[in-house]
Amino acid sequence: MSALDFSAAKELETRVLARTGSQLSDLGIELSPEGIRSSAKTTTFYVNSLPSTVSRDVPKVRLVKRLSVL
Repeated sequence: MSALDFSAAKELETRVLARTGSQLSDLGIELSPEGIRSSAKTTTFYVNSLPSTVSRDVPKVRLVKRLSVL
């Protein structure tokens, strides 16, 4: 893992949490060969879409998401 990858993952986590507040549970951000993988649980499809939207604002991030709407 490069410092750039770690920095991008942390920035994404910070932005997702700021944007979603307490509407996500079990948020996980990890690096994978495909990109940065996020996983979480939420109760609305709108909140499900936010990590993808936020990732567009973080340079050099390829997001692979796995969110469950309960």
